[in-house]
Amino acid sequence: MINTDIKSKISELKKQYDSLKIGKESLLDMLAQAEVPESVYNSNAIENSTLTIEETERILLELEVARKVTVREVFEAKNLARVFEYIKNKTSSHNLDEELILFLHKMLIGGINDDIAGRFRNQGEYVRVGTHIAPAPEHVVSMVESALLDYSSDHTTYFLERIAKFHLEFEHIHPFCDGNGRIGRVLINYLLMQLGFPPVIIRDKEKHLYYKTFAEYKDHKKTAGMEKILYLSLLESLNKRVTYLKGSKITTLAEYSRETDQSLNILINKAKRQTIPAFREKGVWKIGDGR
Repeated sequence: MINTDIKSKISELKKQYDSLKIGKESLLDMLAQAEVPESVYNSNAIENSTLTIEETERILLELEVARKVTVREVFEAKNLARVFEYIKNKTSSHNLDEELILFLHKMLIGGINDDIAGRFRNQGEYVRVGTHIAPAPEHVVSMVESALLDYSSDHTTYFLERIAKFHLEFEHIHPFCDGNGRIGRVLINYLLMQLGFPPVIIRDKEKHLYYKTFAEYKDHKKTAGMEKILYLSLLESLNKRVTYLKGSKITTLAEYSRETDQSLNILINKAKRQTIPAFREKGVWKIGDGR
């Protein structure tokens, strides 16, 4: 369970975010657009794409990439960016359901493998992730329906705990032949944005911690690891937006370390724990002067 200090911190930042964003929708839209290459890069890198963040950005801008990259990787980047763009305009009008999940999957996998795009696994289609063999295809539909119902009918559990459990269960089911991780991370953001929160980025650099949470859930039904990943990601996302909305001067944590004569390593550790209002842009830790 997420402790009361973290919940209070999220609540306070959300209040600031809601108050500061009034009349600044265009700035928030710019931030969201600027974040797309980073979101796409990280989610695809978790799935072993070889594209760098710079290459991802160039592909999304329809620019040439210096080295030869596969057609599949180009499609993966462009399709995932389309999915992010689509959900941004959909959260206020459509609750998460099976139809929407299938539509997002079709958008993600279309042009890559049209035979499996937009449908759950069929009879005889089994998938394995590491040592985890996903449930048999004939159980997929009922398990997805059950996960959606558990999420939507739970009105008492803290929202991040609900989202963490849904994500872990979705990845345990692995309902698709391909694209499960990317769709699962899209759905995290869909659920957050429905509740009025900004999207988060689960980062490739922390992939080992992220994957560890699936084993903890499979073996012991523990959700604490995923909850921590989500609350740290959400605090970072809120801190970034509050910093921009305040109009603070933004510097790198390295510059801030020199200016304040503080150890950079200590500051980075604080940033990772979100005990200072730091955030990352293209992997570089930054902080505002209104700290």
